[in-house]
Amino acid sequence: MPSEKTLVTELATSLGMVGIPTIEGVLATKPASLSTLDEATWNQLRELYASEVYADGFAAGFANGHAFLEAADALAGRIPRRIEWTGGHKLPGDETVPLDLRIDHVFLVSCKYLSKVLQNASPARLAEGLLTFRHLDDRRDWYERVAPVEYQALYRASLNAIGAMDFPALVTDLDVADRERLSPLLDGRKWPEGTQDEYRELCRAVSAETARIWKNSLRRSEREAMLWRLLRIGSAPYYVLGSDGRDSMRLRVDTPWDWRQNYSLENFEIEAQEFGQPRVAWTAGYADLRHGVHREVRGHVQIRWSHGRFRQRPEAKVYLDTPHVNVPGYNPL
Repeated sequence: MPSEKTLVTELATSLGMVGIPTIEGVLATKPASLSTLDEATWNQLRELYASEVYADGFAAGFANGHAFLEAADALAGRIPRRIEWTGGHKLPGDETVPLDLRIDHVFLVSCKYLSKVLQNASPARLAEGLLTFRHLDDRRDWYERVAPVEYQALYRASLNAIGAMDFPALVTDLDVADRERLSPLLDGRKWPEGTQDEYRELCRAVSAETARIWKNSLRRSEREAMLWRLLRIGSAPYYVLGSDGRDSMRLRVDTPWDWRQNYSLENFEIEAQEFGQPRVAWTAGYADLRHGVHREVRGHVQIRWSHGRFRQRPEAKVYLDTPHVNVPGYNPL
């Protein structure tokens, strides 16, 4: 289930599309265009609005929805007949569109508020599978695969630092119950005294090996498609409505066919970075064919535990470092 904040921002965006000038007016009686939304969720939305806890989220979402209604490249003032909300469910199929709302079976909308995360995949799916659904032979813990010595050293140093001796001698022998017990003992912003050097070495090894595997997996002919997958440029055009922390973000995202009409990829670079966690940078240089200039789009990947140290297998979170409005294929409404 989505969080309350996510529910508010996504559904407030839909409220702004129905042509009623105020949120209060929309919430007074559920519009027919939102008939697919169940009564429990509708009542929850009304209660959250009345509480005023998420007043900013309601206001930002509603404004973005109204802008989408009025934009010439979107609804162009036409009141939609049907607005569907995915409700945080993972959609079936292989499509890369990060869909939150679907309007009249045609307009696809992603609601993205205060997030620069483009993808959240397994490291193997990124570095070996290139964000496709091709078969992967080795599905072991990525730290175990790419930095087994450093991973074991950090595990042993962590047990010594917290005085926990009732765990397996090898990190690879940890079971689910062990991980559930160990992770809270290592909770905190910083690693315990006596583990910093080992963690630094793990970061260095994971970053370097991940970059090496990704480079070796990526043939020159696949670099353009790799960039499209990173940027979530898929076979269907869609819209991104949200904010980047400074201003509203209202974009129409191209398809690969559109992209090639306006841009030409010149290079795609992958480089390990020394940071506070395992990290790999990616940079794409491209020609803007419309303006006759050369530009770059940048991002990075963090390979980290997402639910606590040693708790679950590490994930690869793909971040966008270039402002959204400066990304090739992202067109402001």
